[in-house]
Amino acid sequence: MVGIGWLSQNRVLEWRTRRLPFLERGIQASPKKISEAMRLFAAWARQAGLRPSTTEYVARTAARERLQFSKSAESAIEAAWRTHWVSSKLTEAERARVEAKAQKPPELVASEARHPDWRCHRCGGTGAFLVMEPPGPACLPCAGLGHLVMVPAGDALLTRRARAASKLTAVLVRWSRTRKRYERIGALVEPTALAAARTRIEHEEQP
Repeated sequence: MVGIGWLSQNRVLEWRTRRLPFLERGIQASPKKISEAMRLFAAWARQAGLRPSTTEYVARTAARERLQFSKSAESAIEAAWRTHWVSSKLTEAERARVEAKAQKPPELVASEARHPDWRCHRCGGTGAFLVMEPPGPACLPCAGLGHLVMVPAGDALLTRRARAASKLTAVLVRWSRTRKRYERIGALVEPTALAAARTRIEHEEQP
């Protein structure tokens, strides 16, 4: 749907963070056209010899709620959306890696506040960053991310090491007015993970 221009990445992000109750609401096409496009794509995939693989979709929230694709939530429609098509030329090991990657939960996302007077829908507090939830924006502590610290973008090695050592991480994004999209500005990781990553890098740099 993104590829044919019916769905924008911003709407996908809204759906991933549960600001859209179901994905079809963000698609710029009628239900009939969406259904026909899905049918044609599945027919093409079968004709091309691709193998179906069912993938679960969970939200970019700490609770990891299961995402809904259609308004009706009918099992057959939801199953069609959750079906990925994989090349039959892959070995079993390659297929397993592809499927494991698809099943990996999406990264949690926190965004820089665009308005200084925003308020958390849970506690009424505020802050520099927020997490969007269906009822409205939530502060990091209420979203379960309050104990994390920021690793600014720019040091790829530190970010990679800290994220690998952290049990809970989140991507930090900022809305770009000029590009009309969210851009990554850093990551949130556990303090102990950041400290461990810095220590490891310092030891590696010693002669």
